[in-house]
Amino acid sequence: MKMPFFASFIIFLIWLSYEISKSRRIGEKAQDAYWEKEAAANNTRRKSLDHLDYISIPFDSLPMEVMKEDEKVIEFHRILHDLADAPIVNFTGFSNTDLKLEYGAPNIDLLMRYDQSYTTLVRTLQQWAEKLYQAGYITETKQILEFSLSTDTDVSGSYRLLADIYSKEGNTDKIRELKDRAQHLKSASRHIIVRILQEFDP
Repeated sequence: MKMPFFASFIIFLIWLSYEISKSRRIGEKAQDAYWEKEAAANNTRRKSLDHLDYISIPFDSLPMEVMKEDEKVIEFHRILHDLADAPIVNFTGFSNTDLKLEYGAPNIDLLMRYDQSYTTLVRTLQQWAEKLYQAGYITETKQILEFSLSTDTDVSGSYRLLADIYSKEGNTDKIRELKDRAQHLKSASRHIIVRILQEFDP
């Protein structure tokens, strides 16, 4: 009885050794590929940034007059006006290596600032929208969130809140539009957002 068990154990060890070796080879290849790509990125010359998809904040179509005396809202407005003075670009889904390859290594600090401005923008819009929603300003909340989603934000709370508003309005077509938009996001959060929206899609 011991021999079959021993033979099976030896076979298992051989298989385990093979799998570990295979995994190590795959990992080494992936690491080599990464460093080759990073080296190429670091040697990429500066390129023009004129064609980037810069985001402008449409103050005229946002509810700037609503609750404008509220301290939190004042702070949100201040942040948005500060952001409006700097370039804003959504680079969600792009690594620093990708950005250097596409736009040149000398531009990486600029591009990171553009993307940080974008992150600040969509987070501020979400907080502002929540504030107005809690105060009962549904139409104004939609204005904020619809602008935010038009920039391909991956803030899941923005999708959830807007889908909830559409659901209460019985606007199933808009919910399906949200899901379609989410499915085309480059963000790693895409699948989470789609699952959230499926809760609202009849």
